[in-house]
Amino acid sequence: VSTQSTWGSMADPGKRVAQSTGESIKAEVQKIGGAFTLAKKPQFLQDRLAIWQELYEQQQKALQEKEKKEIDIILKDGKVLKGKAFETTPLEIAKKISKKLAENVVVSRVQYLTAQETANLVDVDMEDADAHNGEGVLWDLSRPLEGDCKIELLDFSDPAGNLVFWHSSAHILGQVLENEFGGFLCIGPPLQRGFYYDIYIGNHTFSPNQFPEIEKAYLDAVKEGQQFQRLLLTKEQALRLFQHNPFKQQLISNKIPEGGMTSAYRCGNLIDLCTGPHLPSTDRAKAFKVLKASSAYWLGKVGNDDLQRVYGITFPSQKQLDEWVKLQEEIEKRDHKNVGLQQQLFMFQNLSPGVAFFFPHGAAIYNRLIDFIRKQYKARGFSEVITPNMYNSQLWMVSGHWEKYKEDMFILNVEKADFGLKPMNCPGHCLMFDMIQRSYRELPIRYADFGVLHRNEISGALSGLTRVRRFQQDDAHIFCRPDQIEAEVMSALEFLRYVYEIFGFEFSLGLSTKPDNAIGEPELWEKAEAALAEALNKFGRPWKINPKDGAFYGPKIDVKLFDAMKREFQCGTIQLDFNLPIRFNLQYRSAEEEEEEKSSDKKIVLKDKDEEAALQNPADPGSASHHSKEGHEKKYEVGHHHLKQGFQRPVIIHRAILGSVERFTAICCEHFGGKWPFWLSPRQAVVVPVSEKHIDFAESIYVRLKMEGYSVEIDRTNFTLNKKIRNAQLHQYNYVLVVGEEEKKLQKVDVRERDKSDRLGKMSIQELLALFASKQPPEAPIEKEAWAKAFFAPEEKGQAPVVGEQEAEFNALNEELKLKTFLNGDGLEHGARDDEIYAKIGSATIDSGRFPNLYRWQRLLGKVKGSV
Repeated sequence: VSTQSTWGSMADPGKRVAQSTGESIKAEVQKIGGAFTLAKKPQFLQDRLAIWQELYEQQQKALQEKEKKEIDIILKDGKVLKGKAFETTPLEIAKKISKKLAENVVVSRVQYLTAQETANLVDVDMEDADAHNGEGVLWDLSRPLEGDCKIELLDFSDPAGNLVFWHSSAHILGQVLENEFGGFLCIGPPLQRGFYYDIYIGNHTFSPNQFPEIEKAYLDAVKEGQQFQRLLLTKEQALRLFQHNPFKQQLISNKIPEGGMTSAYRCGNLIDLCTGPHLPSTDRAKAFKVLKASSAYWLGKVGNDDLQRVYGITFPSQKQLDEWVKLQEEIEKRDHKNVGLQQQLFMFQNLSPGVAFFFPHGAAIYNRLIDFIRKQYKARGFSEVITPNMYNSQLWMVSGHWEKYKEDMFILNVEKADFGLKPMNCPGHCLMFDMIQRSYRELPIRYADFGVLHRNEISGALSGLTRVRRFQQDDAHIFCRPDQIEAEVMSALEFLRYVYEIFGFEFSLGLSTKPDNAIGEPELWEKAEAALAEALNKFGRPWKINPKDGAFYGPKIDVKLFDAMKREFQCGTIQLDFNLPIRFNLQYRSAEEEEEEKSSDKKIVLKDKDEEAALQNPADPGSASHHSKEGHEKKYEVGHHHLKQGFQRPVIIHRAILGSVERFTAICCEHFGGKWPFWLSPRQAVVVPVSEKHIDFAESIYVRLKMEGYSVEIDRTNFTLNKKIRNAQLHQYNYVLVVGEEEKKLQKVDVRERDKSDRLGKMSIQELLALFASKQPPEAPIEKEAWAKAFFAPEEKGQAPVVGEQEAEFNALNEELKLKTFLNGDGLEHGARDDEIYAKIGSATIDSGRFPNLYRWQRLLGKVKGSV
């Protein structure tokens, strides 16, 4: 399972740049920018514009000659409008619907009902929003429609509209940078939040003092309402158009094949390679702010030309930008790196870059997260396993990771053999599944693993706890039959909902279907996608289809989590995998095979003689055996494996809820703003003695709470009581327990709760423990179901243990009876209080393991009253 980085999934648009261009251009490290002098509106801008106008006029003339046949344009609500091919634009359709819609719409999504003759364009910069987004293609509002189609009009609130808006804004920023500084533009993609543009300006750099100048020039371009124009280009035309820019020349020469085509867009005097789509005009991106400037390398390669990268963000209105700026200030305050430093949770050190050092308070959070998930595993049928940290490269070759991800692994040479630290757990779990011959009756098998993982992230990508080189996941792999997929996915979705609701996270779901490079039988894909869809329907939450966005090895459910600031994260994952069972030749005996064996003494017949020989000699490297004879071990080899007669392949479900525990800790830091819920808090309580003479009593309270498993501390400073309480509040302790002369006499503590002005009052230790017990996460429905099925002795009347409020009461009574025989008075003999409470709970089921003192009291009272 991969939830920290983009392995096996699409990176965000900003990260696609380095991945794509770096792989496609196999150039040696070199500098191509040359000598440079800053200049406003250099001559090459006018030369380039003249070439554009010549080519654009030719394109427009060709467009006018196209047949303007009548077409049907189907709106999202099913209404059909008439239009003309190569004339009617999506913006004209929006105007027919309403003026307000036409003002707010950003881009259209068009699904043509018949195949269109369109050029196969090369996305030279790989900077664009995914044009094939959802069902259909994203289409410029000002670009004429070409045939009968379904059309959807998207505004800024739509994720696709977001990216198009910010991509167009990047072009406006590029225009400003060229005009004001005369540099060579490189790449300018949209990001998940905003955009940037890289520009070559020699040895010059940008400083914050220049940001107002850039912002003013940007807004001037906005006021002009410049139209975005689109132009198709041959490779030769592109080279001519960008003859003054060595960076664009390199991209064009390396990425466009002979005879190939690309496209470019213009706004004002800015012309850039781009497949679009874009806004109809610059006046829609009204509010702009420069966020920062930094250095970058051309193509992300150290040693290449130094570039300047300017980040920005835009919104349709100034109000939206102001709200965003205010939100960023709150995000900055909540930044997990700041919270981690203030609360002494974790640190980083250059002697081990990308690896977190967790202090005791941070380790408390980390361990509670793991224990929280581990507790759920008991009721959900998962078996926790421990697997090696390092494997011979042969394993990674069999799994396919050596070919795809070797550069992102830590490789060690041990006794002249290559080994790799594991970046994921799934191959090791495949080995464990394959150790013995499996029966269909054993499935599903659910392996859970909190093992340490290592990924060799580049240093520039490291970022606090969100992107690290060493981490752990709540990783699980479910080996199941195809007919079990729906039930297992339903269970995983329920698990995910329970966990995210505990943390107060909202989440969205999407079904990513078969991509073009899929492996496996089409029928299996269809059944798997149908099972996932059915599980999502039964789950009862809205979901959408992400066409062709599944992994090559199976469809998946994309889970996007939203924190308190409505930011989106990918933590959980539910992915089907048909690939690893094939690569590791995983098999299980089918029901039909076992039934046939019961009714016959015949030996199992294999598909070919080679497999029969392999069974007789499991040490043979080509063996397909699923047995391990004593003294021998199965050899795993890359290549095709036969499925034995009477056997079937399992499907693997990769499942994570938290994902990387490090990253989830960072998300929680910012989601809660350092105000941790009690059950997760590293500072659950602090005992505050009024003076030195109360230290001994405070110490006894501290020790008791510590032994009960709570994160508690004691304030031994000489500050005044008010100062101690104020410090406790600043350190975000959930409860402040004050003890003075009166509390010592009453054997109680005075309780204050974080963020509440009123004191909770004085509590006995039993009452305090009952309060703390009530702050634990509620049991999941599946846990309650498990307790309902559990066996209880006859005297327990077959009832399940108590939960909720009654459990808290039982905890308090159990604590009180630790040093007493009865509840009444001094506890030496039973009295009115015992009779009162026995009348309420005398016939209840009391678990002797969980409440031993209360159970003893109940049995003793029963004998006294003659009921036992």
